[in-house]
Amino acid sequence: MSPAEVQPKKRARALLLDAAARLFYARGVGATGIDAITAEAGVAKKSLYNNFASKQDLVAAYLEARHEEWLGLYRTRVDAAGGPRERVLAVFDAYVDHANFAYEHGFRGCGLLNAAAELPAGSPGRLAVRHHKEEVEALLAKHVGELMPEQDLRRPDLAVHLAFVLEGAMVRAGLEGGEARLLQGRTLAAQMLDEL
Repeated sequence: MSPAEVQPKKRARALLLDAAARLFYARGVGATGIDAITAEAGVAKKSLYNNFASKQDLVAAYLEARHEEWLGLYRTRVDAAGGPRERVLAVFDAYVDHANFAYEHGFRGCGLLNAAAELPAGSPGRLAVRHHKEEVEALLAKHVGELMPEQDLRRPDLAVHLAFVLEGAMVRAGLEGGEARLLQGRTLAAQMLDEL
């Protein structure tokens, strides 16, 4: 492939991923067909198959992009955190930032969980979402460990508890269409940390 051909292919891939991200989040993975994605992206159907082997491949790329998007929000928050307590809360803050994106059709919760709910058990997409959630819990565990270096027995339970508070808050925030439940979950997490 010549250098002149590489740029349009990268551009078409980016357009397709952006369109898929908007449509998958707004309508769902199952309800969004290839024709809708190519029309939204403004590219020919051939461009989709030049960049992705299948819709499943496009869904996998979407899930990876959502994961990286959240990690970017988290890194921004954790880099600004002043200590271990603030690093724990940075995980919650990254989800609040996620809720405050300018979604075209409103906030619908975690795009990864929404997609996972539509995918069959054992599918690569569901496994990718599971890995994302496990990584979030591991980040919480890491920061809890920094906060409680001498309390080996309490750390794992606290990290799991915080992860459950976060996930519950995210689900409710998605159902209610805003950040309020995430802020409430963050407040609960801060209170738990203050009681250590």
